[in-house]
Amino acid sequence: MKLATLNNGRRDGRLVVVSRDLRHATDAAPVAATMQQLIEDWDARAPGLQSLYEMLNAGRGVEHFAFDPAQAMSPLPRTHQFVDASAFLNHGNIMEEAYKLDVKKTPGIPVLVQRQSDDFCGPCDDYPLHSEADNGDFEGEFAVVMADTPMASPPEACAAQIRLVMILNDVSLRAHLFRELQMGFGFINAKPATVFGPVAVTPDELGEGWGADGRIHLEMRVSRNGQWFGHPNGREMDWSFGELLARLALNRNLRAGTILGTGTVSNRAAREVGSACLAEKRALEKITTGDSSTPFLTWGDRLRFEVLGADGQSIFGAIDHRFVPFKAGA
Repeated sequence: MKLATLNNGRRDGRLVVVSRDLRHATDAAPVAATMQQLIEDWDARAPGLQSLYEMLNAGRGVEHFAFDPAQAMSPLPRTHQFVDASAFLNHGNIMEEAYKLDVKKTPGIPVLVQRQSDDFCGPCDDYPLHSEADNGDFEGEFAVVMADTPMASPPEACAAQIRLVMILNDVSLRAHLFRELQMGFGFINAKPATVFGPVAVTPDELGEGWGADGRIHLEMRVSRNGQWFGHPNGREMDWSFGELLARLALNRNLRAGTILGTGTVSNRAAREVGSACLAEKRALEKITTGDSSTPFLTWGDRLRFEVLGADGQSIFGAIDHRFVPFKAGA
């Protein structure tokens, strides 16, 4: 099943069911008005939406309209908790080698960071960059949306509570990042609003891309200003989604709507398959040549993130947005 939230002038938008080919949509209001309503009452409401989805794909029995991702908000426009992981150790290893960092790690325990969850951005919205001096960056990631998950649930139980999968651009401002890291607490100024892809999907929509190992075996395709930037594969996560979620749920309940991101998708063959963020590419340049040449984001830059299935069709639709100067009150 594929779902999206359209902008209707309200904070939580209008939930719609989207066809598998992303061409058409139908109103979900008879079953659930918003994504939060659905996720909090999934078992009762999801079967009705699944029926709508099947009729929509069959082209019968349901009124529909053309799906326009430019009208989409984040699938879950706001939620109670968004946590981002650093599940690809290769990304951190590259950064540490390039900048001679001494990062204290506990073997076997993933990094998890509490993030802003009250103001997500739509996939095609212009993104206001406060200043080019902030050294704006992007990070292509996968994410999952959870149903209620009890405290101390083991990995397999956590994985069973995953309801939806999304893609995201975790916008980062590198000029603030090292300062905030050195302060010893989580990110604030370094991590502004996150951008999510237009469509959230149930795991079965990924086909064989939803691996039995609890990882996504699909490429994150990234371009900048129409030029290829990278296509790293999600299969190299050092922890499965279940393992990440079990660590997060170690001593807390995870309530319906909790989002967990993977962190930057990164592969050991980064020099061949490219990267999903500027910082990693710049670090590889520094390792190779002694200096970084790829510039950080500038006003007018356009980014695109997309994931294709085995049939070559877009699964989540694309994040396709432009960075513009911040204007107060806009």
